[in-house]
Amino acid sequence: MFGRKWSRRAIIGSAVAVLVLIAAVALLRSRSGVQVAQVPFSDLLRHLDRGALAEVVVNGDTLDFKLRSGEAFRTTAPANYVTSNAAFVPELARRNVRLDVRTASEQSAYSYGALVLGVGFVGLLGFTLYRVTTGRIPALESKTREADPETATVTFDDVAGVDEAKAEVKEIVDFLREPERFSAIGGRIPKGVLLVGPPGTGKTLLARSIAGEAKAPFLFASGSDFVEMYAGVGASRIRKLFRDARRHPSCIVFIDELDAVGRSRGGNSLSHEEREQTLNQLLVEMDGFAPNQGIVIIAATNRPDILDPALLRPGRFDRQVTVGAPDVKGREQILKIHSKKVALDTDIDLRQIARGTPGFSGADLANLINEAALFAVRSGRQVVTNEDLDQARDKVLMGVERKSLAMSEHERITCAYHEAGHAVVAALLPDADPLHKVTIVPRGRALGVTMQLPEGDRYTHTREFLDAQLAILMGGRVAEELFLRQMTSGAGNDIERATDIARRMVCEFGMSTLGPLAYRTPGNPWETDRGAGISEATAQRVDEEVHELVMRGYETARQVVAKNRAAVRAMAEELLAVESLDADAIKTIIANAA
Repeated sequence: MFGRKWSRRAIIGSAVAVLVLIAAVALLRSRSGVQVAQVPFSDLLRHLDRGALAEVVVNGDTLDFKLRSGEAFRTTAPANYVTSNAAFVPELARRNVRLDVRTASEQSAYSYGALVLGVGFVGLLGFTLYRVTTGRIPALESKTREADPETATVTFDDVAGVDEAKAEVKEIVDFLREPERFSAIGGRIPKGVLLVGPPGTGKTLLARSIAGEAKAPFLFASGSDFVEMYAGVGASRIRKLFRDARRHPSCIVFIDELDAVGRSRGGNSLSHEEREQTLNQLLVEMDGFAPNQGIVIIAATNRPDILDPALLRPGRFDRQVTVGAPDVKGREQILKIHSKKVALDTDIDLRQIARGTPGFSGADLANLINEAALFAVRSGRQVVTNEDLDQARDKVLMGVERKSLAMSEHERITCAYHEAGHAVVAALLPDADPLHKVTIVPRGRALGVTMQLPEGDRYTHTREFLDAQLAILMGGRVAEELFLRQMTSGAGNDIERATDIARRMVCEFGMSTLGPLAYRTPGNPWETDRGAGISEATAQRVDEEVHELVMRGYETARQVVAKNRAAVRAMAEELLAVESLDADAIKTIIANAA
C-alpha cells in the first residue's frame, strides 16, 4: 500500500532527509551547552590564591572552573599538570573547592552525530549498490518500450516495394489474431523472424507496420539498449523483457540492430564477457526451458554475417526475410506513398522517375521527394515540377553543386575536355548505359560529372558491359592527352575505379585467360602473402591480366575519341558555354559533328 502511494524516488529522498535531520539534531544538542570563555591558566591560579574558586571540572588537560560569584571559565593546563603536581589537588580541597573529574568519552557529544552520519552513509551506499546490481537505478533500468495501439499510425498500406517480406510478417500477424486457424491442423508459428537487408530498405518501417496492424502487444528495443558497462545488466534486461512479454497471452518483441548484442562469440578478450552473457541469456530465453508460447521475436540487422550461429538455427530465428532494394514497380509504389503529402505537378510521371532511379532504396526515394519539395520552395513554386525532381536526383546521385568553387580558366577547359571524353565514349559504345547528364559544375568532391542511367534494373554484368565501363573511365584521360597534350590528377579516381573493375574481372568473375578461378574472397583487400592462398607466380600473372584489361579499355577509348575529335571538341566548347548538358543535347551535338 505504501509503495502505491509513494514513488521509489520519494521514499529514498524521505529516508535521506530523516537521516540528515537526526544527525543535525545530535550535533545541535552536543553544542547546546553553556558557552564559557577561554582564559589563561594563570587566571585559575590567581582565583585560587584569592579563594574565589567554587568548582573545578577536570577533563584531561582542559579545566572548566566556576567562581563563587557564578562566572564560568575554561582554561588549558600544562601537559600532565593535574597528575604530576602533587600540591594542586590538596590545595583545592583545603580551600573547599568542589573537584570533579570526567573522561573524554563523557564530554564528546560529537561522536553521536558522527555515528548517525556514518550509519546513514553506509546504509545509503549499500542501498545504491543493491539497486545497481539489480538494475534498478533509473539509468540502468530496462529501456524496452511498448507500442501504444492507439498511436501506431504505420500500417501495411504504408509499406511498398517489399511484397515478399510483407507477406511473411503478415502471416505472423494473422496467427496472433486467429491462432486457432493454424493450431487446427497442428501448425505452429515461427518463434523468430530475422529481417535482413542493406540500410534504408525498410526493415524498421516493416516492424512499425506490424505494430500498427497487430492487435497483440508490441514490445520493442534496440540491440544497444542491452549493452552496458555494468556486469549483468544486459542479461537482466533480457530477462525483464521476456518476463514482461509472458504477461500477455500473445506478444510481438522487436529488437532493432540485433548485431549490437548478437555478434558471434569467440576470442580470448575479457572485454566482451558482458556482451556474451547478454547473448547467452537471449539464446536461453528464445529457446530454453521457460515456455514462450505466443511470443514472436522479430529482429532487424544489416550485418547477418557476424551474427552468432546459435541465433540463426531453427527454433530461434526460424525465418530469415530478405528486405532488399526495390525494383521498378516497387520504386513506383514507394514514390506514390511518399508523394501523398507533396503537391506534385500534373505532368509528373512517377513511373518514369522510378525507371531513372535504379538501385535507390526506400530511404533514398523518400529523400528524393523531400529534396524536390525543398527545391520547389526555394524557387517560389507552389507545386513540385519535373525540374525539381531532376535537380533532386542529381543532388542525391552526384552531390551538392559547389558553385562557390572558383576554378581558373585553364582548369575549366581541362575539365570540359575530360568530361567530353567520358561522354562521347559512353554515347558511342553499344554496351554502355545511356547518358543522363554531363556537367562541369563541381559536385561533391568531383570537379565535373558524367552520369549514366540504365534503362532498367541490372543484377548481373556481362563481359562486354564491363569492358565498356573500362573504356568510359579511360575516356577522360585520353581526351586530355589528345587535345591538351597533358595529364592531370583529375583522372585519379577514374584510374582507381578501372583498376578495381579489372581486378574483380580477373579474381572474382573469371573473365581472363587465367580461367574461372577465384583468387581472393570478394570484399577483401588484395593480398599476395601465403594467407591469400596463391603463389607469387600466379599473383604476377594476375597483375599482368589486370594491366592488359585496363590498357585494352584505354586503347578502345583512344580509338573512339580519335575518330570523333569533332564531337569531343564541340561538346567541350558547349560545356564551357552552358556548363551542363542533358541527354538530348548530347545526342544533338554528336549527330551534328558526325
